[in-house]
Amino acid sequence: MTHLHRAVHQAASLLLSYPEADWPVRRDEVAAELGRLPGPAPMSLLRFCRWSADVPVLDLAKRYVVTFDRTRRRTLHLTHYTDGDTRRRGASLAALKARYRAAGWEPDGGELPDHLPALLELAARCPEEGRALLAEHRGALDLLAQGLAAYDSPYLDVVRAVRDTLPDGPAPAQAPPPVPLPFPALPLPVPYAPGHESAEGIRR
Repeated sequence: MTHLHRAVHQAASLLLSYPEADWPVRRDEVAAELGRLPGPAPMSLLRFCRWSADVPVLDLAKRYVVTFDRTRRRTLHLTHYTDGDTRRRGASLAALKARYRAAGWEPDGGELPDHLPALLELAARCPEEGRALLAEHRGALDLLAQGLAAYDSPYLDVVRAVRDTLPDGPAPAQAPPPVPLPFPALPLPVPYAPGHESAEGIRR
């Protein structure tokens, strides 16, 4: 796992999280770090940063809810693509939670372990295990990308950047101990459960 991939995963985790009031400050911090990195994945993330810089935070929050929370075709909960609303999904979530713990890290905020921003943060903090989990959910990421492309969503750039960091072959099976982040961790917004939103499309 390279510094580049870990930086991309950490940045994508933030950019795919619900935009709170301090979003512009945190986005600019991420963009400054990405500007020092080579390759197509950072460029895709910077393209999204430039687009979102022209969107007021409240409008971006509405777009986020409409994009990700109102249809399963674009959900950030990756096991929906493989398991749907079945008992099998419960087993998949339990297995994911166990993988987080085995890697030595447990996400804050109460979000489900299949939430893409949480998986990306794991990949930044515990690179081998996090990248393995992302690779195992490559099919779900492809379906998410298809849904975003059909919706003509700027968030497609973020998902494409994540996919660009993944291998074509099998993912590593074992995780080493957590390692320090490539640059200072940025606090992620407290996630909201899907469906907790106002009539205007802003989560409450």
